[in-house]
Parts: sequence; structure tokens; C-alpha cells
Amino acid sequence: MLLLECTPAELQTPPSPDEELGQLFVDVQMKELFPDSKTFADAEPLIPAKQILKAYEEEKTKDGFDLRAFVNQYFRFPDAPNSHFVSDTSLSPEAHINALWPILTRKPTGDVKGSLLSLPRSYVVPGGRFGEIYYWDSYFTMLGLQVSEKDSLIEGMVSNFAHLIRYQGHIPNGNRSYYLSRSQPPYFSLMVKLLAETRNNDQIVVQYLPEMLKEYYFWMGAANEDDLKKTNDLKPGEAYRRVVRLSGGYNLNRYYDDSPTPRPEAYKEDVSVAQHTGRKAEDVYRDIRAGAESGWDFSSRWLRDGKSLTSIHTTDIIPVDLNCLLYELEMTLSEAYALMEDQQHSQSFKNLAEKRKKAILQYFWNQEDGFFHDYDFVEEKQTPILSLAAVYPLFFKIATDEQAQKVTQRLKDEFLQPGGLTTTLMTTGQQWDAPNGWAPLHWMAIVGLRNYGQKEFAEKVKDVWVEENIRVYKATGRMVEKYNVYDISLLGGGGEYPLQDGFGWTNGVLLKLLSEDKK
Repeated sequence: MLLLECTPAELQTPPSPDEELGQLFVDVQMKELFPDSKTFADAEPLIPAKQILKAYEEEKTKDGFDLRAFVNQYFRFPDAPNSHFVSDTSLSPEAHINALWPILTRKPTGDVKGSLLSLPRSYVVPGGRFGEIYYWDSYFTMLGLQVSEKDSLIEGMVSNFAHLIRYQGHIPNGNRSYYLSRSQPPYFSLMVKLLAETRNNDQIVVQYLPEMLKEYYFWMGAANEDDLKKTNDLKPGEAYRRVVRLSGGYNLNRYYDDSPTPRPEAYKEDVSVAQHTGRKAEDVYRDIRAGAESGWDFSSRWLRDGKSLTSIHTTDIIPVDLNCLLYELEMTLSEAYALMEDQQHSQSFKNLAEKRKKAILQYFWNQEDGFFHDYDFVEEKQTPILSLAAVYPLFFKIATDEQAQKVTQRLKDEFLQPGGLTTTLMTTGQQWDAPNGWAPLHWMAIVGLRNYGQKEFAEKVKDVWVEENIRVYKATGRMVEKYNVYDISLLGGGGEYPLQDGFGWTNGVLLKLLSEDKK
């Protein structure tokens, strides 16, 4: 087995701003000094936090105290470097995206203040309010960077994620201290394989084996190989962090968060949801945070009634897409050990992957409606929500030919709309529901369909999505985070914040799809 680096004592991780600033943080967020709660979570204190808190205690009870003026005196707020970018719609979409890469690229930073975690290499951010790296976004951004021949930037981003795994134990949601208690959909092994393909060097998979292994242990709630065995002591229906034991000796995974508190970047919003549930606030916060870890924040997938955020119960749900990603990680670990000629460990991870594949087909496939569903392990039944997460078993070649054909038919009949594939069939006001379509899910769907010979429909999905991306760009000069696929006269919306432009994964997927037509 490879040895993993320990966290050096001198590496300092900044505390989460809600922990560091205590009551001041709560007061600022609850009084809504900023329209977007993320603004204050990203602020940089100009002097040590202890001094700010001392000043706050001394001044807040004085007559005429102005909280906004106090915050402006002691904090600096990050600029949005891309806010001054002016689009030239006479440029082709490819030229526009290539002009955006430098705008969305952040240089490595040394000592930083506030919640930002420093990274050793340059990286690409999504854009808009998202001025830091995001985990699963980055894989789809890299697809476009590969087309743009920005190989060193891809390598640097993979290196950054490896750095986070080594020193934080996992890849957090993003490089902010308030994201450290959770991750996002585990795409690191796919990034490593993309880099290996870009460099035409399969030894890169071996190079990053220690980090992929450490990420696997994180998702399995273990510290090392021996520690993995403790999850086998769970009884069916029991869960430990991100692992759930099911009958048949299967361990599958769920989204989870280690902190049962309001998210600092959405503090007041989370408090409000918890107050309207009638449930224990800590449980609600964990379910909200687990929904954020899923990347689908938020969706009817996580809602007990399929409608209201107050019914969120993410930690009860075993998601089909997450378990397909972990199947891929197990297979990649097997491949890496095979390249090292360590057949014992290679076979061990291949066995784990095959066992997970059997569980995926047993627990997520619904023969009656011909679709893959998530599984509620508390209720011991599949959830009723149909979503594009069902394409993951096609992307990773887990589905049978018959299953893939049935999924394809439902996508044709119900999901494909004038602007692309809808994320779910539910309209809830949440952004990962109808009427929105998203670039990463289109990529997963298109490749998944191609894997099973559904080339004609895959091309139709591609053409409709590309056309919508280009139409919006020509009309607005923007590549946006999500699109309204039902009514193409409208832009995407819903969720916790306004529509963002930039936009990393939209750029990446569009550039990749456009490049296919030039081969």
C-alpha cells in the first residue's frame, strides 16, 4: 500500500467565519446587511478577528451605533474581477470562451485573510458570485480547457485538488474554510484520467493513487484500509457519516455534512427554513448541507413532499449518481494498482466495484417505470422523483442494454424540451428542477446515450443544447450557469441567488461539444 502524507503542523487552515466572528457574524447575517449572505462570509478582516470582536463589544451598545459602518470599517469585500468584462457578440462562441479563460483564472495566493484557502497553482472559477474553485464544476470546465490546449492549467487544477486531499483529508465543496465540512460529487478520479489522456501518460493515474485512495476513505468514513472494515459491522438500515449499510451485505453512500449548523454563506436562509419545519434544527441544517454537498442545491430529489424545502431529508436518501461516481473511483483505483502490478489490491477494488454495481442495479432500477431512482433507506423504498441523475448508470456503463433503452425512451418522451433536457419533471422554484437545464447533466446524458448506441438521440440532445447556449450568447453576450429549457424566451432562474454568468462549466461543455464537429 502507498503511504499518505500527513498534514504538516505548520499548515494553518483559517477558521470558518461564523466560528471566528461569533455573534458579530450572526448579527450581520440576520439583519441582512447584504442581499447575498455569501458576501460577508467571503469578507476579509482588516485586523485580527479578536480585535474586531473586542471593538464590537465596546461599540454596539453606544447610541447611534451603525452596524453597516462598523463592518465597512473593519472588513474588505472581494471584487468580482469579471464584472468589468464586456462581451463582443461578433466573436464566435469559441472565441468568446477563450477570451473568458483569463478572466476566470485565479493566480495562486500566498497568505490570505478571511475564509479563502490558498492553493499552490492557478485555477479557474465558475464566475459571478463564485470567486473560488468548486469541486465538481471543475471537471466540466476542464473539458473545455482541454479543447483550448490549456494543459498546464488542467494539471495545476488537478494538483490543487490533490493538495486539498492531502492537507484537508478530502476535496471540500470549494476553497473556502466554511466549505470544509462537506465535499461535492467525487469527480477527482475522472479529472485524473482526463489529465492522463491530455498528457498521453497513463502513469498519471498511478501518480495520483494516494490522493484517490484518501478520497475513497473519506467517502467510506474510514481513515485507512483496515478502518474500512468497521462499516461492515453496521446493521442493515444503519448509517455512519456517508456510508449506509443495506441488506445483502451492501455498503452504499449518501451525502452528508459534518457540521449541524446553518451554512455561513446562506445563514439567514437556513435559519428561516429550520424555523418552519417543526424538526430539530440541527437535523434540518445537516440535511440542507448534505443537499449542498450533492451539488444539486436544491432539488425535489431531496424533498419529502417533492415541493417544499422545509421537507428536506437529504441524509435519508442514497443517490444513484453518487454511487455511480464511487463505482468509477473503485474501478480507477483497481486500474491504478494494475498499472503498478499490484494484482491483489487491483482485484480487491474491482470486487468492490462489481459489488457496488450489483447494488446499484438492485436498489435504484425500477422495472415498472423503466428508470433509475434514488433510494430512501429509512423508508426502505425508492423515491418517486424522476431526474437526470438516471443517466449516470449509462455514462459509467453500469446499465444493461434494456435499461438504457428504457431510460432513453423516457428522456425522449418527457425530459427533452425546446432548449434541452430538463433536470427533473417537477416545478418547485428550486434551481435543480424544471424548467432548468444544466451543462454538466447534458454532458453526462450525451455521453451516456452514446455508450449504448443511442447516437441519433444523443446528437439531437447535443444540437438542441448547443443551439440554446449560442442563442442566449448572441442575445445577451453571456454564457450563463443554467438555462430555461421549456421557454427559451426566458433565462434560467430559481434557487437561492440570481442567475450567474461566466460560466465555467457551461463554457467547458459547450467548447467540448463544438470541438466534436471540427474533427
